[in-house]
Amino acid sequence: MKDREEELQKRVAWLESRLDQTESELAHLNELLLDCGFPEGVYTLKATIEELLEEANRPYPHSPEDYPPQTFDPFG
Repeated sequence: MKDREEELQKRVAWLESRLDQTESELAHLNELLLDCGFPEGVYTLKATIEELLEEANRPYPHSPEDYPPQTFDPFG
């Protein structure tokens, strides 16, 4: 039982260390984004990416398939 408790304590310590590292990296990334012109950092980046993906998947109102085929006949 004591071995299991020690294993769990080591695991918790490792997870806390990873969390600290991840939070530091996120804070640094947020600072870089603020410096690059994203007014709210990560949140603005996320919103921008979502908007770009939505726009990329949106059908265009006038796709090339909507137009009749072009001919070289001036009277056509």
